[in-house]
Amino acid sequence: MEALDITSILLVLAAAFGYINLKTFKLPTTIGIMLFGVIFSLLLLAVSPLFPELPGQAKSFLESIDFNKTLMEGMLSYLLFAGALHVNLSDLKEQKSLVAMLASFGVVFSTFVIGGATYYILGWLGVAAPFIWCLVFGALISPTDPVAVLGILKKAGAPKSLETKITGESLFNDGVGVVVYLVLIGMIPLTAAHGHADDHHATEMTAGAITKLFAIEAGGGILWGLLLGAIGFYLLKSVNNYQIEILISLALVTAGYRAAYAMHLSGPLAMVVAGLMIGNQGRYLAMSDSTREHLDTFWELIDEMLNAVLFLLIGIELLILEWTTTAIIFGLIAIPLTLAVRFIAASIPVTILRKTREFSPRVITILTWGGLRGGISIALALGMPKDPEFMDIRNLLLVATYIVVIFSIAVQGLSLKTLIERSLRNSKS
Repeated sequence: MEALDITSILLVLAAAFGYINLKTFKLPTTIGIMLFGVIFSLLLLAVSPLFPELPGQAKSFLESIDFNKTLMEGMLSYLLFAGALHVNLSDLKEQKSLVAMLASFGVVFSTFVIGGATYYILGWLGVAAPFIWCLVFGALISPTDPVAVLGILKKAGAPKSLETKITGESLFNDGVGVVVYLVLIGMIPLTAAHGHADDHHATEMTAGAITKLFAIEAGGGILWGLLLGAIGFYLLKSVNNYQIEILISLALVTAGYRAAYAMHLSGPLAMVVAGLMIGNQGRYLAMSDSTREHLDTFWELIDEMLNAVLFLLIGIELLILEWTTTAIIFGLIAIPLTLAVRFIAASIPVTILRKTREFSPRVITILTWGGLRGGISIALALGMPKDPEFMDIRNLLLVATYIVVIFSIAVQGLSLKTLIERSLRNSKS
């Protein structure tokens, strides 16, 4: 199927589901589109006895879309840049210690605790999963998704400091999570080839690979983002024409992200850093009022459209998953597991930093419940190796990821505003 045909179908479905949601349930747009995507998928499965060709055609359509490549190599660059564009750098600096700890220690801690728990839970369920695959699941489910969080926080009425904590962490920790994920994915052939790799050797390999990847991918991505931001700032400051300035920002994101990918640097981190620079120094020192207004409108529109398509894809991906009883059981167990580990990962840095600063009431609870998982987790799960020897394990982890993400967005996302409002009322009483 041609790319334009795929795009047309996705836009029609996103517009239709968005319209129906607006006229009926009035849920947040992205969540509403995702839930209608899930309902649409279930309806296709329900009518399969009457129209047996429909689910097959829908599945073929979805299989023609590489979700991992579409998000990680394309859409994510625009979404992260648009999100970072509206984050105040001064506010972020005030929360830098907590954001840094959550986006680094939090992700690594969560990866290994969830991975270890997954190994024992799957063993209890009678699934002999290699430990490295369990760690991969821990890595892909640990990062909170900025795409899922940003839209909800805009309407949740959260205090600025709390919004900055959650948004800042979400923007940075996916880059860290992807690096950890790539290290672990790179070790799968090692353990698969030797059956049971020597634990000490594997640990040394992991430590060395993590150090190298963090230095090259994460560090290099941040430096590349600084360079892109500096180039963008100079170009924007040298002209006063909003059409050209919007075009410059679009070129910066598109070419900059692709260049990062070609240089094996972290494109997500580069886009976050570039977005922060353009949205702060660039906004106040290099743009006229007219440019600021048009640039903000343009990137908000890009953000809304891509979010709509992304959450639609999350909803209808249900059709291509291989559902088994074991996978569903593990997915349901994984929901409280990820929440419990998130609670611990948030508690540790907050407890440490509480000695030197104050936090808003119930901050750990809100950070836990507001740590939504989204499209990035599904994209990474779909990027797991398709090794014939481990396809059952891969499919099980993919279904579990989907269950956690749907719960996270639908249940946590819809109730986050209520939780924040209740916390604010209690703090005032």
